[in-house]
Amino acid sequence: FIVLLGAAAQARPPEGDFADLAEKLLPAVVNISTTQSVQNRTMPEGLPQFPPGSPFEDFFKEFFERQQRGEGNRPPRQVSSLGSGFIVDARGFVVTNNHVIADADQVKVILHDKTELDAKIVGRDPEVDIAVLKVEPKKPLVATQWGDSEKLRVGEWTLAIGNPFGLGGTVTAGIISARGRDINARRYDDFLQTDASINKGNSGGPLFNKNGEVIGINTAIFSQTGGWIGIGFAVPASLAKPVVQQLIEFGRTRRGWLGVQIQSVTEEMTEALGLDAARGALVAKVVPGGPAEKAGIESGDVIVSLDGKPIATTNALTRSVAETPVGRAVNVEIMRKGK
Repeated sequence: FIVLLGAAAQARPPEGDFADLAEKLLPAVVNISTTQSVQNRTMPEGLPQFPPGSPFEDFFKEFFERQQRGEGNRPPRQVSSLGSGFIVDARGFVVTNNHVIADADQVKVILHDKTELDAKIVGRDPEVDIAVLKVEPKKPLVATQWGDSEKLRVGEWTLAIGNPFGLGGTVTAGIISARGRDINARRYDDFLQTDASINKGNSGGPLFNKNGEVIGINTAIFSQTGGWIGIGFAVPASLAKPVVQQLIEFGRTRRGWLGVQIQSVTEEMTEALGLDAARGALVAKVVPGGPAEKAGIESGDVIVSLDGKPIATTNALTRSVAETPVGRAVNVEIMRKGK
């Protein structure tokens, strides 16, 4: 048989390549360098275990006490680590991951032109793994612009820029592989999944769309080897942007609170709850005096919509409530006894 094969469909980046876009964006991406003081370990891991009263107990206790006295005068070790970040305000506000600067004694921001600036931690939010830094530049910096991650479609091109393995200014490209990933990392998981190459040191760096807008913050990878295997995760801009704004304004995150304890709706519950499918968040308990109680929500209600947004899962409700400004009134749609 002679088979005439058609040309294979090849994924092509917009406008041929990313060169012009990368050149424009690189100055807005920074390297983060941290230094942390670590006390010397005085008691090694994996100590032998002996029965109570064993003669070896006293021997090893005396040995380790001598070791501790000998190391007690040693100064703490200085441990350095590297990450990525991006400028969100020309005045010197920089965004990165909280885990990049957690426990750091000193933080430096290294600009694209190799200028090193001391950074102050403005605020951080471990729940979403975001931190905001402030540097004092001699002139206005090149800042990024936020994009709308809610409009992203699976298959769209993305560009990641960061500092993998301390190499600095590294550009990689890929596509959005999936949306709404919950990897059980934190309470508000809602990751974008991308196959743009990200590695150790990329954490805190931006994920751009084809218009050069930040649509995510590269935060984690899935790997069985410790290196990139094509599955990376980014905090979406829709979740990150309000957190960043609050950290800049208040130094901390202010989240909305509904005042309910919730649980997932299973397939077995749907008929009893009067639902057509396993969706929504079942109210297990209403907090006395909270907003939900004052509005008339009761235990056994199923929340199916908040502020006009359908609620499919408990995680969706948790995120939607957290993103709602404090003091704002919202419409909550519930199912109660089939109505």
